[in-house]
Amino acid sequence: MFASVIAAAGGSDLTAACGPQGQQGWFCNTVFRISGNRNAAEVADALAKPLRIALVVVLALFAVWALRRLVRRVVAGVRDPDRLNLLRRRAGVPELGELERQRRVQRADTLAFVLRNVVSVFVWISAGLVILSDLGMDLAPLLAGAGVVTLVIGFGAQTVVRDYLAGLFMILEDQFGIGDVIDVGDQSGTVEWVSLRVTRLRDVDGVVWWVPNGEIKRLGNKSQQWSRALLDVVVAHDSDLGQVREVIESTAAAMWTDGHWQSLLLGVPEFRGVEDVGAAGIKVRVVARTRPQEQQSVARELRIRLKHAFDDAGIAMPGSG
Repeated sequence: MFASVIAAAGGSDLTAACGPQGQQGWFCNTVFRISGNRNAAEVADALAKPLRIALVVVLALFAVWALRRLVRRVVAGVRDPDRLNLLRRRAGVPELGELERQRRVQRADTLAFVLRNVVSVFVWISAGLVILSDLGMDLAPLLAGAGVVTLVIGFGAQTVVRDYLAGLFMILEDQFGIGDVIDVGDQSGTVEWVSLRVTRLRDVDGVVWWVPNGEIKRLGNKSQQWSRALLDVVVAHDSDLGQVREVIESTAAAMWTDGHWQSLLLGVPEFRGVEDVGAAGIKVRVVARTRPQEQQSVARELRIRLKHAFDDAGIAMPGSG
């Protein structure tokens, strides 16, 4: 009899502290069972919701960290050319060249950048929905309303969808990556940042351009795999073209044997012949394949060397192209 009275009193305290049976929180119930103290249980019940929200935030932070770490490890394996070359040797396939190795690393870095952002957005949206549920919001009407709103907005946001789809295919097809110099029509510059929706460029004047991916109708990549330096040199009409060719070829060979410039060149610069005969003189063309984005520095150096070589050989240069 006395025990039943005590149990009833304890049950009434538990109900008063944690709510009716079936609606009692685990934390409140556990604290009351351990301490038998109604005040402690009430404090636990008051702290239960903030603690759950804090736990969700902590778990979200951990999930973002773990998934980003996973992305880094996966991308590290993909961007490791030595591992891929080992597999290619076993399969009897030629190994990657130096330019292909660099391009693979650049593409892997771009994919890692995009995947890290996607992972963060997904985790935090999921955490936000859980937190809203803990705050007592009914997610069913919210999600249903969001679906209707999404449908309505979708008709007016077709360009956004187009931007995302275009960005996805650009990355998957390796059209460009961070660090590439590209021309997208009205703007050109170095790619500084890439997402599924927009690409950020910085032009030679330092101006930053934000280009929606769906607006890119054509794209020229000036730094993928290799570049080309093109020089049109004008000599006087009475110049001996045989001598001009010899001087150009010897100058190109000397530049190729220079250790510094050889690291930027992908072959000996070539004499391509006469391009035009005009009032100013005879225009001859020289081309050189270079590493990506090095064509301008190679062209400048080759112009200087040709000028000195022509002066030494007594070849007149009325102008240059």
